[in-house]
Amino acid sequence: MADELAGFTIGVTADRRRDELAALLQRRGARVVLAPALRIVPLADDTDLREATRACLDRPPDILMANTGIGMRGWLEAAEGWGLAEPLRSVLAESYVVARGPKARGAIRAAGLHDQWSPASESCEEVVEHLRRRGVAGQVIAMQLHGDRQPECTAALEDAGATVIEVPVYRWAAPTDPAPLHRLIDLVANRLVDAVTFTSAPAAEALLRAAGDRTETVLEALRGDVLAGCVGAVTAEPLVRRGVPVSAPSRARLGALVRTIVDELPRRTVTVKAAGHLLTLRGHAAVVDGELRPLAPAPMAVLRALARTPGRVLPRAALLRALPRGADEHAVEMAVARLRAGLRAPRVVQTVVKRGYRLRVD
Repeated sequence: MADELAGFTIGVTADRRRDELAALLQRRGARVVLAPALRIVPLADDTDLREATRACLDRPPDILMANTGIGMRGWLEAAEGWGLAEPLRSVLAESYVVARGPKARGAIRAAGLHDQWSPASESCEEVVEHLRRRGVAGQVIAMQLHGDRQPECTAALEDAGATVIEVPVYRWAAPTDPAPLHRLIDLVANRLVDAVTFTSAPAAEALLRAAGDRTETVLEALRGDVLAGCVGAVTAEPLVRRGVPVSAPSRARLGALVRTIVDELPRRTVTVKAAGHLLTLRGHAAVVDGELRPLAPAPMAVLRALARTPGRVLPRAALLRALPRGADEHAVEMAVARLRAGLRAPRVVQTVVKRGYRLRVD
């Protein structure tokens, strides 16, 4: 099938590049649920950033840690507004510049500066280890923050004898409208999405925080039926720490993340032969003899339940448990009827009189 992700539903928790990521997934046939877990808020009061900039001019840093492209550009744009851009560029040009990733490196070079080193893992911990091996005692380090403070990294460098100037350019905040995030949490908890993508560690933490008393239910889903796709190892850390198996590309790029999902999701599908047809179950659809047949949640839930034990008769009570709460036995009959109609292969689901339903497996 040309659309590798057709029939799958994928949640996107990113804010800044959500449209780009959604377009990449939709181009491959996926249904996308947009639910930003956080938003980046420029500092409403630039006092802290201005003080950090003045500190860098008063004590020119020996080392610059450039963590993000948007952060470095924002810092230099703010300095431009204060008339400090040229003095700031001059002192940073004399620094040993570490660019944590390609976007930070691009911003550094666009500003006419030169970066000397980047970590393979794009992690703060690797940067700290590199600087400690290089020696930082008595040196001043300007650390451009990305979102929240990183007290562990700051403390490790200060313990090694450095003076760290934290440069806060933007901060994370809750989304303006939290409804899409809570809807995504519902979908994850009920296994109605096939994957959730994360492009930052704070976004992963924010989704779990927003889940509240359903956090463990969400984690159980992410440990099993719902794929957690992370743009890189740093983003994955909050989930890995909680026992969630994640899929992440070796290089932290959106395109690489999408390719990882394209490789992984189809491998998680269930395929059965029934009544002379080949059925592959995807998130919200079945592929019948190579043709995609989208299904509503209730018929899809019945099909999944039957496919877990192909050929075995499931009583109505068992199928009822697979349906949303509040459904009755009549709802099971309706779901089976809609399933047969949706598959356009009515013999696939067999009624066993007074017992229930089963897949008519070959």
